[in-house]
Amino acid sequence: MSNDRPWWRDAVIYQVYPRSFNDTDGDGIGDIPGIIEKLDYFEELGVDALWLSPVYDSPNVDNGYDVSDYRAIMTEFGTMDDWEDLIDGLHERGMRLIMDMVLNHTSTDHEWFQRARRGDDDYRDYYFWRESDGETPPNDWEAVWGGTAWEYDETAAASYLHLFHERQADLDWDNPTVREEIFEIVDWWLEKGVDGFRLDSINLISKPEGLPDTAEAEDPNGISVVANGPRVEEHLRALCERTHAYNDVVTIGETPDLSVDRARSYVGSETDSLSMVLNFEHVEVDRAEEGLRWEMREWELPELKSVIERWQTGLVGDEWQGLYFNNHDQPRAVSRFGDDGKYRRESAKVIATLLLTLRGTPFVYQGEEIGMTNPWYDDLREIQDIATRRTLAHAIENGEVSSFEEVKEDINRRTRDNARTPVQWTDGEHAGFTDGEPWLRVNDDYESVNVADARTDPDSIWHYYRDLIDLRKEQPLLVDGEFELLVPDHEALFMYLRSDGDKQALVALNFDDEATTIELPESIAGNEFEALIGNYSDETVPAVDEALRPYEARVYEQR
Repeated sequence: MSNDRPWWRDAVIYQVYPRSFNDTDGDGIGDIPGIIEKLDYFEELGVDALWLSPVYDSPNVDNGYDVSDYRAIMTEFGTMDDWEDLIDGLHERGMRLIMDMVLNHTSTDHEWFQRARRGDDDYRDYYFWRESDGETPPNDWEAVWGGTAWEYDETAAASYLHLFHERQADLDWDNPTVREEIFEIVDWWLEKGVDGFRLDSINLISKPEGLPDTAEAEDPNGISVVANGPRVEEHLRALCERTHAYNDVVTIGETPDLSVDRARSYVGSETDSLSMVLNFEHVEVDRAEEGLRWEMREWELPELKSVIERWQTGLVGDEWQGLYFNNHDQPRAVSRFGDDGKYRRESAKVIATLLLTLRGTPFVYQGEEIGMTNPWYDDLREIQDIATRRTLAHAIENGEVSSFEEVKEDINRRTRDNARTPVQWTDGEHAGFTDGEPWLRVNDDYESVNVADARTDPDSIWHYYRDLIDLRKEQPLLVDGEFELLVPDHEALFMYLRSDGDKQALVALNFDDEATTIELPESIAGNEFEALIGNYSDETVPAVDEALRPYEARVYEQR
């Protein structure tokens, strides 16, 4: 890595899920021209870069995370000319573009797979094929969304590995030809001027030698078996070395089933590998340890604080993480960690304050900045998420549940469609997202939750995000400062210090719908603090020792 400070350490990155962002041609599907139409919006919000979820050619089994051609744009999204206009428009405004790279697997429509299944020896070893009778899988691995992780292909007369959907075939990264093909794709996009990559499920790329059974493992789920495999650091170094030849490129690793200790082997100047990791531990705090993927459990704030503290203090120096509470796979954070009813505005601001005052690079997901909420689905036919539908189908087939109705509440809390409803731009028809019929139903609250109203209201969540982003850029200690958790066992108060030399910032957040008294620890009780920002509409933020109102957030600077 360069000795100069990389741009991404100080950046705030905005994730665009193109299918649901903005539709300009009336087909009900967001497109690249729709993103271009909102470039001034990103600039006004104050973000520094866009992470663009996949726009490559794809049969759309998993909404673009099943790539059939890495060098082509999906027709529904536009053309390569449109993409070039997008990156040019961003660069003209001083912003950057991060492409989402799906490199653990390809679509079975990809030319590599099609040639492999037809018996082309040059491509057969691009994937994991095993002789099979079509009845008994080669091993006992389970796919993430239920069922075996193997699919029998009649043309090939063999079974191939898929950790996700059967039309997403896993690549064999131990094959040097596969690695070179991938590196050439990365080079191709870098030469087109992209500023980095978000690397999907990238710590799954190294499978254990021999693909052994896991009968003695607690969880035969494919991810648990292959995450952080034997050659993963080697493969990541080789991949990232290709990006280092280009100026200031960021590599962001999505890394499920990753501990802080293992993360240190992926990030930092000594590893010469990823720029940062996106871990999952904090967004699994409400997930049941056993049961189906959508099964939830009650959680307490100290649990979330403990996870965040572990990652904030466990990665130091050049070791870096991405920060998020929302993305295309997660429920809306205000419905999950806050109150999407009476205190929607206040609790969305509390979550925003947490996100933008931690050490790392914050990621804002589309609609988060206006406090978009989870919708409600009464009918399974309304749900498009392939993960939800496949998991439910396997659970019914296995007798684990009887019907959608039995698990409807849990599914509504967890389905990925929560994050994928169209962005609510206005209070007009289809929330201003499209002139046609949207591919996924717009959430019912669009008349009161939309960008147009938020931008005209100086006390809105949208303006608060702008203010927080500005504050983060004015206060370097919020980016790099050390983290010290205060009152770790308090069930409502999340309070911590950010410190940089002699300078300190105090963040106090009430995660409860009742007022919470602050008792400052003795170590800072006598210090003088000046308010920097608060999430209530008062002109003056209350003194540091005054009780926090329901879902109140305050940030102070020590004087």
